[in-house]
Amino acid sequence: MRMTMQHCNHGWVTYVSPRTAHAVLAFRRLYVVFYFFVLFTFSPLNVFAADTLQVEQPDEQKEMSWLRRTIRGFSKIDENYVEQQHYNWSVMLQAIYSFDYFRISTDDQSISFAPKPSVKAGPYFGWRWVFAGYTFDLRNIRFGGKKGKQELDFSIYAAQLGVDIYYRRTGSDYKIRNVNIPGVDTHSLEGLPFEGLYIATTGANLYYIFNHQRFSYPAAFAQSTCQKISCGSWMAGVGYLRNRLDFDHDKLKEYADRYTLKDVEVDTGFTFNSVRYTDVNLSAGYAYNWVFARNWLFCSSLSLALAYKKTEGDMNTSKRKHLGLDFDNFNIDGIGRFGLVWNNTRWYAGASAIVRVYNYHKQHFATNNIFGSINLYVGYNFGLRSAYKKKKQN
Repeated sequence: MRMTMQHCNHGWVTYVSPRTAHAVLAFRRLYVVFYFFVLFTFSPLNVFAADTLQVEQPDEQKEMSWLRRTIRGFSKIDENYVEQQHYNWSVMLQAIYSFDYFRISTDDQSISFAPKPSVKAGPYFGWRWVFAGYTFDLRNIRFGGKKGKQELDFSIYAAQLGVDIYYRRTGSDYKIRNVNIPGVDTHSLEGLPFEGLYIATTGANLYYIFNHQRFSYPAAFAQSTCQKISCGSWMAGVGYLRNRLDFDHDKLKEYADRYTLKDVEVDTGFTFNSVRYTDVNLSAGYAYNWVFARNWLFCSSLSLALAYKKTEGDMNTSKRKHLGLDFDNFNIDGIGRFGLVWNNTRWYAGASAIVRVYNYHKQHFATNNIFGSINLYVGYNFGLRSAYKKKKQN
């Protein structure tokens, strides 16, 4: 490269060869490119900064995906063992044969009560794994007083979790079934109507199914799935129960004197008018679904609960201390469920039995309450899910 300079009136004039001019032009272009690169990279007002703000989007999407996976996980199943329900909605008509048994005992005396078994009926309506309904007593439809029997059940069945909420008002139509008073012939008391007993129960249970992908509890008791292959699962849960017991001990004394023709001495353990039970429990159990034919299922389930009971009554302090009636105690309760179902995903029918046992035992006092129901039902599913609509179209 060669360069020469010449002085003139305006200063120095530079003469550059063509090769040098091309080099300078290339350098200037490189400089411009570098300048805009730095500007767009480090400036806070550039398009790349906007892209930087969007980096958080994948994290939010991951969070939403985790939440969505968690929600869907409650109904996640192994389709080799369980078939998902093909429809969104269901209607069902159910008839219920219910029974109740209540026993009070002390050291030497005991008395048991049971109402005449009742037949109830009512409609149920379900959406996927949510099922609720109302039943009423066909023999005694009265809601204004204690005589009106009422029962409200609300259940949520998913693959992993189940929730039962129940509200029962048994009425006051109990009959004396058995009386044991040493030295007194009490056969004349058996079968007599006794309006001095009233029980009101409100409770809720929450349970978790461990083998939820292969075992379907809803297939037996909610018809929201169909068990294809026999399978079982362990379960664990928690529960809460609020129970109110009204008892007219003066009427019991009157009955005993009148029908035995003796001045019967009733144990002081029976001298209370009202007791309110609070029951908090932890339960564990096992359930098994037996698929013995196409579209047929038989389920057997048993759970035992370690229950902590606390009771408040109207008994005076001296009597409670004499009888050992602290009413703060741990006891064993139980619940058994049995179901026979035929389900082809469109129509279903079946029978189920649910038995609940609640106990309280103290040194000088005990109560036992057993109640349950046998259910007969028939239902129809409708509102085909979108996934099955596509399969049907194809």
